[in-house]
Amino acid sequence: MIVDGQSPEAIAAAADRLRAGGLVVFPTETVYGLGADAGSDAAVAGIFRAKGRPSDHPLIVHVAAGARGTEALSHFAQPLPPFAEKLVRAFWPGPLTLIVTRQPGIGAAAAGGQGTIGLRCPAHAVAQALLEACAERGVLGVAGPSANRFGRVSPTTAQHVQDEFGDELLVVDGGPCAVGIESTIVDCSRGAPVLLRPGAVTREQIEAACGEPLRDKAELAAPDPRASGTLAAHYAPDAKVRLMDAKALQSALDVLGAQAAHIAVWARSPLKSRSPRVLQRRMPDDAAAAAQQLFAVLRSFDAEGAKLIWIETPPDTPDWEGVRDRLQRAAAA
Repeated sequence: MIVDGQSPEAIAAAADRLRAGGLVVFPTETVYGLGADAGSDAAVAGIFRAKGRPSDHPLIVHVAAGARGTEALSHFAQPLPPFAEKLVRAFWPGPLTLIVTRQPGIGAAAAGGQGTIGLRCPAHAVAQALLEACAERGVLGVAGPSANRFGRVSPTTAQHVQDEFGDELLVVDGGPCAVGIESTIVDCSRGAPVLLRPGAVTREQIEAACGEPLRDKAELAAPDPRASGTLAAHYAPDAKVRLMDAKALQSALDVLGAQAAHIAVWARSPLKSRSPRVLQRRMPDDAAAAAQQLFAVLRSFDAEGAKLIWIETPPDTPDWEGVRDRLQRAAAA
């Protein structure tokens, strides 16, 4: 059931459901999340069941802004290193998740059993209203992976969620997600910042804010903590995704000619096909606009019956890193 996120009554009902151990889908600026009380291992288990997600694959815990967020940080996490505190001040609320050392006995299920936990303060006004209402009821954090079946394309509208799960979930509608891909994840648990997942907050922005360079995973002796969305194959539509440069795309379309069918193309370059059965959408030249459209485009191609999705490889520049990451994982599925 979809409810209006602008309604105080809907926010209150959603917060009550979370406090009671239920599941609620809520919007963020990145994607829609499938939420449960992060402090209740029993409630969090409902997320894993609904998504078909392995219980050792950790979730991101969403916290309110301001004083409520400060309280949640000290509840879920041990004291942050100075560079992590700088990232909180620079990017919260916003699309940045920090992996930090977890307080013993708190949020074990949300953390996938690890000694670390992912925390984020989303910028979406509806998400913040819900998180504030939850905090008032004693729920200091809402665990919220993307509201889709495990490994599939993330949802960026309330309708995407309902298309996937039907009416079984309460969905708080906050409109289309402005960012469109999941948050940047920085590991702050090993004494130095390490980028685990790229997103809208770039490497350059992270390094400038925390005052030190991001470390390469290979530089640190300890292994990476497990984190959301870092599996090699992820974010996959039903159709098979293939990345190609513009020349290879045009050559493939030329070879198939008028016989091409069940193929969808998302490209920045102008391409021609002799077949009316080839679906073509133009990828924006701007990385942020492409990110905002990415998951909606993949879902629309599935809905239109595509069996193959051919995508022009994004530019190898820092601003496109998040889009490249999602597409590479989708193609690996």
